[in-house]
Amino acid sequence: LIMSPAMWKWTCLVSHLLLSTTVSPLARQQPLHPKRPFITFTGEQSEGNFNHLVVDERTGHIYLGAVNRIYKLSSDLKVLVTHETGPDDDNPKCYPPRIVQTCNEPLTPTNNINKMLLIDYKENRLIACGSLYQGICKLLRLDDLFKLGEPFHKKEHYLSGVNESGSVFGVIVSYSNMDDKLFIATAVDGKPEYFPTISSRKLTKNSEADGMFAYVFHDEFVASMIKIPSDTFTIIPDFDIYYIYGFSSGNFVYFLTLQPEMISPPGSTTKEQVYTSKLVRLCKEDTAFNSYVEVPIGCEKNGVEYRLLQAAYLSKAGAILARSLEVGPEDDILFTVFSKGQKRKMKSLDESALCIFVLKKINDRIKDRLQSCYRGEGTLDLAWLKVKDIPCSSALLTIDDNFCGLDMNAPLGVSSMVRGLPIFTEDGDRMTSVIAYVYKNHSLAFVGTKSGKLKK
Repeated sequence: LIMSPAMWKWTCLVSHLLLSTTVSPLARQQPLHPKRPFITFTGEQSEGNFNHLVVDERTGHIYLGAVNRIYKLSSDLKVLVTHETGPDDDNPKCYPPRIVQTCNEPLTPTNNINKMLLIDYKENRLIACGSLYQGICKLLRLDDLFKLGEPFHKKEHYLSGVNESGSVFGVIVSYSNMDDKLFIATAVDGKPEYFPTISSRKLTKNSEADGMFAYVFHDEFVASMIKIPSDTFTIIPDFDIYYIYGFSSGNFVYFLTLQPEMISPPGSTTKEQVYTSKLVRLCKEDTAFNSYVEVPIGCEKNGVEYRLLQAAYLSKAGAILARSLEVGPEDDILFTVFSKGQKRKMKSLDESALCIFVLKKINDRIKDRLQSCYRGEGTLDLAWLKVKDIPCSSALLTIDDNFCGLDMNAPLGVSSMVRGLPIFTEDGDRMTSVIAYVYKNHSLAFVGTKSGKLKK
């Protein structure tokens, strides 16, 4: 979500999510009193947490995904419409779900946790995916949350069996003359045979069309997806890829991830499990996913390593920051929050850092790696996907900034970490969310913390 400065009045922290709202011209002229309280919205206590939030950049309307409910709110947080999504009788062991075939497992009333919320501007609809029935999505009309469709009769309609709200991330790639694509990235929770960890799907104009959420390409040998091999779980039994953020830029789609790996500490003969933050990149038009590359990212300040990604946001550099980074004001900048260390995913340390990456510099590192691999240097360096080292194959070809891979030397990993530029650290109250934009050539960042503080 990128909004113009004129659309900002309040910034509210809702369950560690940042949201922005519209403001009237009159209100913009009046300075905000420093002790004026935030506008707040509280749902029914029985519903539990709010899970996801998106803002319609055209109207300022806010869509909030909660347990068993989707809310549409006005820009001043008044409820306009609600849509119930649960509970319903279900069992997480049923795959395919009982609505496809009979399931012998006992069914019990089960909450529907919102796992993904996306605005499809082109078709004026909301994509709301939940935890019921192995991850079914509803397509709701933006105006009144009327259900336009709920695909459920094919196995590709079930996107993820994970119940955590932060387990699925989607990016829409829009076209003017054809159906859009939806890139879906999800944790698989030990079920790689059921769910690809990353895939591209068809977003048909008709919400009830048979091809909705079908893979963009799928034949006997190749499909628009990446699956985690079952062998990986013999090495790391609890292996999964956790997707923190996703976006598109230029010819590529990107996801920022956190994933476990086994490393040998210096001087030790045994391996230990740590977590590594990685950026994943795919070409928008790559139906065979031969362009899959991932590169480790992290941050360091005063000798302290910050490697556990907490949140990220894509913005522009703006003229002032661009000068100091030696890039253009319209260049893409990633604002990221990392917590200290690599060993704890669920209980991150409170020490955290806000760091920035120039996307072009990450892409340059990826291009260097592609060029060296196609010279036959090194291995694919993607242990979780190939389990064993596979050498790079030599090929005479030119690799430019938009190279999208061949059916060789793919998928590929970059071994050396790209380091971000630390711009702020917090030792006591872990930063958990970030949003940024450019105002009068300045780059502004809002950061939310574990205790509910908001830092500008």
